[in-house]
Amino acid sequence: MLQACKCHSYFAFLLGVALLQAAPGAGWSAEAYPARPIRLIVGFAPGGANDLVARAVAARLGPRLGQQVVVENRSGAGGNIGTELVARAAPDGYTLLLASVASFAMSPALLGKVPFDPINDFAPVAQTALVTSLLSVHPSLPARSLKQFVALAKQAPGKVNYATPGAGSIAHLSAELFWHTAGIKLNHIPYKGGGPAVVDATAGHVESIFSLISTQTPLVRAGKLHALAVSSAKRSAALPQVPTIAESGYPGFEASGWLGLAFPAKTPRAIVDRVYKETATVLNMREVQSQFEDLGLDAEALDPGAFHDRIKADYARWGKLVRDAGIKGGE
Repeated sequence: MLQACKCHSYFAFLLGVALLQAAPGAGWSAEAYPARPIRLIVGFAPGGANDLVARAVAARLGPRLGQQVVVENRSGAGGNIGTELVARAAPDGYTLLLASVASFAMSPALLGKVPFDPINDFAPVAQTALVTSLLSVHPSLPARSLKQFVALAKQAPGKVNYATPGAGSIAHLSAELFWHTAGIKLNHIPYKGGGPAVVDATAGHVESIFSLISTQTPLVRAGKLHALAVSSAKRSAALPQVPTIAESGYPGFEASGWLGLAFPAKTPRAIVDRVYKETATVLNMREVQSQFEDLGLDAEALDPGAFHDRIKADYARWGKLVRDAGIKGGE
């Protein structure tokens, strides 16, 4: 009888060990991850810059991780639907977000409240790309430098029109930051996308345009628009002859957007570090850099800590601009 009890206790002990090892997270190691495909959520429709960046990274990240990275478009609400989905996902390393400054900083600034916390609901993995805006004018406008453009705007406050891809877009808020910095006032003409905005700017229906460099580059090269300055901290590889706003008399000015990768908060740090390491390798590939340049983007990796710092800084920065300039979500 005593022997039977000892055997029963021994098998109970083995069963307990087996259950512990099978429990989620128990015995987890970086080498075991990933064990199944990873979803990469994009909060925008297929075909745009966000989607193309996600697919370029996913196609090369998957083989390096040993599992497929599947891009899943969940568009709507300016990227907020997909962003919320990832914020609420299990922090197991199998749901990844293509994060954007639009959802993490600009939407909260403009809307006042979004269904996620950009600072605390995510584990940043890596910045992947810088998004540069470009200020250009129709050739009929007598301004061939940023200095001349600012002088014209000061002579006629609120009279010079400028087009953007839409109210609350990266380009719109970058423009507002510059007008605020330069002390000028222009008349905003928002469009439903960069394509329609650039068509009207090329036709001369609006005197100037502040939009992503990717939509303007072919027209600048063809002489149909005259580029004045880019909003990034350094010149763009797409139009290296165009100076930055900082170089043009406004030292320190920088208003780049960004795209990056983020997991839900509480994702194990070892997973975050593994995906960052492989992502940084992907971004150093010349073919990826060329693909990004064709989109008017600059491949630039930031590690998890630096990327988190950038998110926090932009969240505060764009919130202050929106408050100071009195910009509303629907403008």
